[in-house]
Amino acid sequence: MKVLVAVKRVVDYNVKVRPKSDNTDVDLANVKMSINPFCEIAVEEAVRLKEKGVATEIIAVSVGPQQAQEQLRTALALGADRAILVNTDDVLEPLSIAKCLKAVCDSESPDIVLMGKQAIDGDNNQTGQMLAALAGYGQATFASELGLEDGQVRVTREVDGGLQTLSLKLPAIVTADLRLNEPRYASLPNIMKAKKKPLDMSSPADLGVDTAARVTLLGVELPAERQAGIVVEDMAQLMDKLKNEAKVIS
Repeated sequence: MKVLVAVKRVVDYNVKVRPKSDNTDVDLANVKMSINPFCEIAVEEAVRLKEKGVATEIIAVSVGPQQAQEQLRTALALGADRAILVNTDDVLEPLSIAKCLKAVCDSESPDIVLMGKQAIDGDNNQTGQMLAALAGYGQATFASELGLEDGQVRVTREVDGGLQTLSLKLPAIVTADLRLNEPRYASLPNIMKAKKKPLDMSSPADLGVDTAARVTLLGVELPAERQAGIVVEDMAQLMDKLKNEAKVIS
């Protein structure tokens, strides 16, 4: 069984992002970049499938700049067998990324595609669903538990009312939620081995994908700072302020 895992390069979740001085975009100068945390969970799940003897090959794929090789090498160190970088310096929207991943799926024919449910930069939660529609694969999003049996994937997913269990025919797309697993750390020997694992490169043009932007970024700014609270002396003063200052009660 071949598993394809999508990996996105994002600002490390421990970094507090700030806009550029002209508010045109997020300032990425000298900022630590990492694998998107939800993508890291997807990589871990793929590795666990291989350790169980279910998966035979894990392919990590990323759509992004040359620097995304760093995140792909991390995925290789975590247990992926080989990697593919669709190299572009354009800021791609979810639909463009989904089209690139669909082209990779056409050439690799994976049995299952694992990816994070969303990226912590754009927070769109769209790529997995768009890829499923383009490729004609079944999909299970927000997965908190995953199992493979009898040529099908059984997924427990988190919904507003509780948990929902789906059974999908392969090939299928599963997007990982936070509680699916806890990713491991890459060991030093595996980091060294990852440097020798194959990493192929292509471009959206090579895949026949049009990456023209359909959305224009107008500006980026920090949210307004919260005002300091006050301490009231008694309930009467609290009620007075809620009624006359905040005007939330009448």
